[in-house]
Parts: sequence; C-alpha cells; structure tokens
Amino acid sequence: MLTILGRSSSINVRKVLCTCDELALNYVQQHWGAGFAPTATPEFMALNPNALVPVMQEGDFVLWESNTICRYLANTHPQAGLLPVDPQQRAHVEKWMDWQLGDLNNAWRYVFMARLRNTPADPDPVLLAASEKSWNHQMQILDQQVDKTAAWVTGEHFTLADIVLGLSLHRWLMTPMSRPALPALDAYYDRLRERPTFATYATQEWP
Repeated sequence: MLTILGRSSSINVRKVLCTCDELALNYVQQHWGAGFAPTATPEFMALNPNALVPVMQEGDFVLWESNTICRYLANTHPQAGLLPVDPQQRAHVEKWMDWQLGDLNNAWRYVFMARLRNTPADPDPVLLAASEKSWNHQMQILDQQVDKTAAWVTGEHFTLADIVLGLSLHRWLMTPMSRPALPALDAYYDRLRERPTFATYATQEWP
C-alpha cells in the first residue's frame, strides 16, 4: 500500500497528492505536521531525519523530498507521460522542477512567510521589498516560458513541471503583495484549473 505522510496544507505534500491523482493511484494519506501529528519525534525522524513532510512509504521503501517522490511515482507509471522517456525532453522537465526548488523557492520565502505566516511578526521592509521583487522577477521568467509554448511549461504536453510550478503559481497569486500583469501566466493558470486533479489542490485557503 502506498502511504503519503503529510498535511494537505503543505504545498510540498500537495505536489505529491496531485501527482498521485494524475496517475490515478490508490494511496492512504496520514496527516503529519503543523496541527497534526508532530514530525520532530523519533518515530517520524526514523523515516525522514529532517522532520519534514512529505514522506512516501511503499512497503519497506521510504522516500522523502517532494520533487523526488513525484519523479519516482511518474517513473513507475510511465504510461501517463508525466515524465518523458526521451532523455532531452525529460531533462527539460527536470530543469524546471529544479528551478522551482532553487531559484523560485529562494525568492518567495521571506515575503510569503511575513505576509501569510506572520513570521517574523515585524518584518524588515527592505528584506520584504527585496523578496517581493525577486519573486516577481522569477514569475516573469515563467511567464515568458508559457508565452513561448502557449500551452504547458515544457511544450504541448502536461508534465510534472506543471504540477510543481502550477502550485507555485497559485501561491504567488494568493499572497497579498504587488504583482505585475502577466497575461501568459493568467492564461496558463486557467488551463491548469481546468484539470480537476489540479483544481483540487489549488484553492484559496491553501496558498
């Protein structure tokens, strides 16, 4: 039995749940993290020493890191096409997934935590402005990409890159801050919301 450990309010858990649903997998979700079972326990840290969600269990096989879990699931169900078989096409998908984890996540962290999580309670206005500017800059890069493809992040086919970046786009849209007008991203978000699996995990209460 496939088990996903993590609370649905976590964007990283939602990446994995959305991937499971796109693949039509049977799984059980156990709620761990803020507001649920604590992760800083010997029981959980035996599965993930970082005490972070999500964690995937499949029999004796345990995996953590959200994008890695998504890759694993897509690799074990290649017929769905979420991760291309062609090495060059796959590299493009993984490139954008890595960009999401690195450049994009580092850009939003301060402004998101200050505006949505109230941490810190009295944010530094200079750091706040810098984070907002950086986040908007990264989203402009994504806007240029989907404007070029006029479809999904890496081309005409929906892939894992669209799951992880689509949820990141939702977070950007739901965070109270100044944003530039990016019509290509607006159209891309509309396409994403037409997919029932994605719409389930992109709701206003889950930025």
